[in-house]
Order: sequence, then C-alpha cells, then structure tokens
Amino acid sequence: MAKTRTLIVAGEAFPLAKTGGLGDAITGMARALAQAGMPLTVMLPAYRGVRARLGRVRVVASLHNLPGGDARLLAGRCPQSGLDFLLLENDALYDRPGIYLDEQGREYADSALRYAALAHAAVRVAGGLPGILRPDLLHAHDWHAGLVPLLLRAHGLRDTRSIMTIHNLAFQGRFPMAVAATLGIPERYRGDDCAAAGGQLNFLKAGIRCADRVTTVSHTYAREIMTPAFGCGLEDLLRRRAQDLLPIPNGIDTMLWNPARDPHLGTLRFSFRDLSNKSRCKAVLQREFGLRVERGTTLMAMGSRLTEQKMADVAVQTLPEALERYPDLQVAILGQGDHRLEHDLQALAQRYPGRCAAHIGYDEPAAHRLHAGADILLHASRFEPFGLTPLYAMRYGALPIGSRVGGMADTIEDPGPAAPLSAMASANGLLFDGDSSDAMGGAIARAMLLREHAMLWRTMQGNAMRADFGWRSAIGLYARLYRSLAVAGTRDVARARAGRAIGAAALGIPRRPDTALPAPV
Repeated sequence: MAKTRTLIVAGEAFPLAKTGGLGDAITGMARALAQAGMPLTVMLPAYRGVRARLGRVRVVASLHNLPGGDARLLAGRCPQSGLDFLLLENDALYDRPGIYLDEQGREYADSALRYAALAHAAVRVAGGLPGILRPDLLHAHDWHAGLVPLLLRAHGLRDTRSIMTIHNLAFQGRFPMAVAATLGIPERYRGDDCAAAGGQLNFLKAGIRCADRVTTVSHTYAREIMTPAFGCGLEDLLRRRAQDLLPIPNGIDTMLWNPARDPHLGTLRFSFRDLSNKSRCKAVLQREFGLRVERGTTLMAMGSRLTEQKMADVAVQTLPEALERYPDLQVAILGQGDHRLEHDLQALAQRYPGRCAAHIGYDEPAAHRLHAGADILLHASRFEPFGLTPLYAMRYGALPIGSRVGGMADTIEDPGPAAPLSAMASANGLLFDGDSSDAMGGAIARAMLLREHAMLWRTMQGNAMRADFGWRSAIGLYARLYRSLAVAGTRDVARARAGRAIGAAALGIPRRPDTALPAPV
C-alpha cells in the first residue's frame, strides 16, 4: 500500500513562526515523521518575513472567495528543518508585526477570519488543486486549525481523514456566533452538537467533534482533560469521544537541544561525561544577565511565558523569600507575557541587583544559554499539556522543579519529599503539588538541600541528561494511526468519487455535503 500523504495544518512551526512550545512540537513531529519516510507538507499562514525564510518559493495556486479575501498558496522548503511548506499568502490578514498579538499585546480582532481562511485553504488542497498532490490525511493542530475537520465533512471529502491534536485545551478559539456565516460555516454545523459552546462559536470544539481521531500530548493530560478541573468546559465531549482519544506524548529534537553540539554555546560545549564547561556557561550567563560572577552560587532559571498558567504570579510571591533565605541563590528570568507580571519581575530584579535579573522577550540562542548555565529550572504551571522546556533543561544538566500536572508528571521522576534522601539517586528533577507559594518555596528548599550533596546532585544530573525524550516512540504511534486512517479512508473512495463533480468556481472544491455529523459520540 502507498504511504499515507499528510498535510499538517498549524498556526506556527519553528523556525518560521514560533511563540512557544507549539512551534517546536510541530516541527519536531514533522521532521521525525519525514525522517521515518512519511510524505508530508506543513501548511502555515504566510506571516510577515516567513516567505523569505523558505527556499525555492513558487506560487502553486490562487484561491478565490476565501474568508478574508483572495489568497495565494506558496510552496517552498525550509533549509533549516528540511521540511516542505505550503504558505497561505494574504497580506491583509497575515503581514503584521506579531503572529497572534499586536504591538500592544492585544489579540487581533479578526483572528477568527485569519484562521478560518487557513482551514478553508487546507480543505481546498484536500479537494484537489492542479499541481498539488492531494493528501490522504489532514492533521490539524490546536484551535487555529479546528475548523479543518468540520469543513472536510461539510464538503463531503470522505476519502480524506482528519486528526485533531490538542496541545493546549485552554485556548479554544471562541468567537461570536454572528461571524459564523462570514467564516463559511454551514448553518447545520453551528449548533451545540458541533461548533457552538456557551453561545459562542468554538473552533477547537468543532475540531474535536468532527475529527476522525483526537490526540493529545501526554498520558496524564489525556486523563485530566476529561475532568471539570482541566476540561475547560469540553470535558463532557472529550469523555464521549474517549474511544477516539489517543495520548501520544511529544518529543524533543535531541539534535537541536544537545549541549555537546549546540552552536549557541560556542566553544563551551559539554556532555554528561564531561561537565567542565557547564561552570563556564554559568559565568557567561551571569555576565549576560548582569548577575555577580560567582562560581559557588546556585543559579535558578525561569524561561517561559510570564502568565498565570505558568504560575509567574506565584513566583513573584515566592522568589523574594527564597532570595532572602539563600544568600548563594541567583535567579535569571527570560520570558514575556502578562505586562503586569513582567513589571513585577523587573521590580524584583531591581530589588536584588546582581542576584536576580529579568530579561523581557524571547530569544532562541539566549534560551539555549539559559539552560546551559543554570543549575535549576523553575517551571511551575497550573496545567501543562506536555512541558518541553523541562526536557530541554534536563538535556543541559539543569534540573527542573515542576508542578505535578500533565506531561511534567509523566517525565519528571521524583520519589517525593517523604522519601529518604538516598531515593533521589533515581530522580531527574523535583515536583510539587498545588499552586501555593508555600508549595513552590518548599520545592526550592528541597533543591537547595540537594545542592549540598554534590555526588547525589551529579547523579541526578546524569539521570536527566541521559534520559531519552526523543520523538522515536511517538512517531511509531503516529505512523500506525496514519496508516489505520488511510485504510479506513479507502473504503469510502468509490462513494466519494461518485460525487466528485467540481462545484461552483467560487468555491473551487467538491460540493457534495454530508447530510449528518460524524457518528454520535
């Protein structure tokens, strides 16, 4: 049987567009699948500057009457990732300073239009466009691509299957139902049994409801999102789709995040067998952040979005006490997010000059140096679907302090505070429960105690640096899922072809709609 051809549809992919872990996850998954011999293309909006980062760019299609206006499809290859891309070019929608937010940090008012256009374009590719190979499978990621499975069904493309992957259920793409007609969503799909939730249009709910399969990015998160505490209002739907919900943990790019080969470290590369350059990386980080260059300090890093999800508000409360209690503790913060929390952390840095620094913004090389120079990563979260950053830190010998939620509960090994100290020889980090300052402070205290036991700390570093969090196991699961859906799709090919007359030129795709939603869930 021919290999399944996949179109991955997403809002970002590193290095072309990245605001956080989603961009890394999309590219890491796509590269691993491609290296395993799975033919695929990644589809993104042509945000400002993205086209210039592709090689051999060519126009492959003109698309008329999309939401938001006419657009072009560009094809090219990213030299850094080696992946093939389709870009949806509509400067009125995408040629802007930020990907999702304007220069004042506000979400663009036409976000619904921007990502509805992306979904319609992906479905036109699935319907068949001259010069573009039709995919067997559309793999939609997060709310930005949530309308893809709905539109596949609405246009009767029964021989193209769909997967909806949930990276973060908290972001659902909620918009006034009044815009649904403008977005090209048929009326029969606008009810509570499909795309409506709480009286609003909900992109992610539409994707979960209409996709052939739903995946999410860790085992613990898959269980959590079926509960009211983590389900964000969609827990009932997810429970009804439990048989179609598959946890496939993310991985990390172990070539990109490798302290022994990292170009961002210059000549100061290291491995778990030889950590001599890690102390030199600490000195580089201290100078870069304006901290006192002192070899015997414990340097704790925070590198994440500065939001309440990431418990930056709790860190604002906890860090002053930790800095007072431990004179040899330093803190380096790299991130951006809520302007109030940014201001609070900058004020904390001013209060402790030379011991605490906050760099607002994100810079990829600086993130690598942050992990290389840090002893500890503080990565708390009220919910965490997977948690890539702690795994990056582990690769660089910075032991994570994380919350016992989502993917961090699956990847950070910690016998717990009640276990004897010797039990930490099997650990690769520390976990704490809840979102209180006392809980976070207690975890920092445990880490500082462990730092006093140099051999034990070195053992934990070795555990962390040798752990295998690559994409290999995930790719096997994705490949089997892709194949199973492709086989199911062939059963509908004859029926789908019987009605594959091309409809109105304004739409440009097959116009034989389904008469019903997917089988009741």
